[in-house]
Amino acid sequence: MEETLVLVVGAGPAGLGIAACLTKKSIPYILLEKEDCCASLWKKRAYNRCHLHLAKEFCSLPFKPHAPQANKYMSKDDFIEYIDDYILDFDIRPRYYHSVESASFDEATGKWLVEARDILVKATKVFVASFLVVATGENGKSYIPDIPGLKYFKGDVMHSSEYKSGREFQGKDVLVVGCGNSGMEISYDLCNLGANTSIVVRNPVHVVAREMIFVGMHLLKYIPLSMVDAIVTFASKLKYGNLSKYGIHRPNEGPFFLKATKGRSPVLDVGTIAKIQSADIKVLPGISRINKTKVIFEDDVELAFDAIIFATGFKSTACDWLKDYDYILKNDGFPKNRFPNHWKGKNKLYCAGLSRMGIQGASKDAIAITNDIEMVVRAMIAS
Repeated sequence: MEETLVLVVGAGPAGLGIAACLTKKSIPYILLEKEDCCASLWKKRAYNRCHLHLAKEFCSLPFKPHAPQANKYMSKDDFIEYIDDYILDFDIRPRYYHSVESASFDEATGKWLVEARDILVKATKVFVASFLVVATGENGKSYIPDIPGLKYFKGDVMHSSEYKSGREFQGKDVLVVGCGNSGMEISYDLCNLGANTSIVVRNPVHVVAREMIFVGMHLLKYIPLSMVDAIVTFASKLKYGNLSKYGIHRPNEGPFFLKATKGRSPVLDVGTIAKIQSADIKVLPGISRINKTKVIFEDDVELAFDAIIFATGFKSTACDWLKDYDYILKNDGFPKNRFPNHWKGKNKLYCAGLSRMGIQGASKDAIAITNDIEMVVRAMIAS
């Protein structure tokens, strides 16, 4: 059994931000990570051409802005280098290969009991902490919908987290399921590298240029969200025209409103829309069922594919191991309280990186949580 003041679970950007903030305040902590590296989503589960969707000024962690010479929209490799430098700068030492299996609050002692399996030595360790921070993020495990006939599909099936490059699909008929940023960018990559690409677009989605969001995020500092949404939507219409004739429909609510209230991000176009407008990428409706090599769509059209790539997102895993998750989380693993009061729960339990506000949100969480821990510790010492 090992005791610490603060136990942080997860060494992604949120957990690293917490660790840096705690270090700055000289608050002792232990950081557990089940993978063999930090930021495993970026290092292991991101496709090659992946970039930050937002400008670098909105994607830094506490106390370390990005270098002036860094690209405005940083590549995966550049961001990973930033993360590795961050660990060195703040002397962060995650305990890798530690998979948390159970965490519960002990009413008698007023502390958290956390059981973690050391994957290397195949033993279970017990940690005791006054404060527990859930920093496992929004992307704990990949999600693939249960489509009738999928398990009998004769071609390749993968989640977007397994996708690296379109080179292996050259000359093949590939279906991408999911029209978020990953789905759209993977479709673009596949098309550019010689795959016959189709994408399923089921739900309304905003399509914008990256600079529109960049300007919009600055405008939010000065004018109401509804006005920013009107400006960005108008700019999108001017640039892309009426996309409904291509099977892409705009939501009734604005892009920033949807992000703030439902966590739904607009698509930041990297060139996919031009490919769709030129018919190089085909837009298809939802899938009804799959029959061996053929996919039957909701309009009863049947098409054969060599591969299906699911860009259908992830699910939080926190509720799988956090036995008292009701102190702070809902059943889906996301906070019970609405932004900006989402990060604090009962019994000195916190969550970071679950605000659906990206790296900027995780950074704000880290600062708020650490300030609160410091305040509670001071009160404990004074009492």
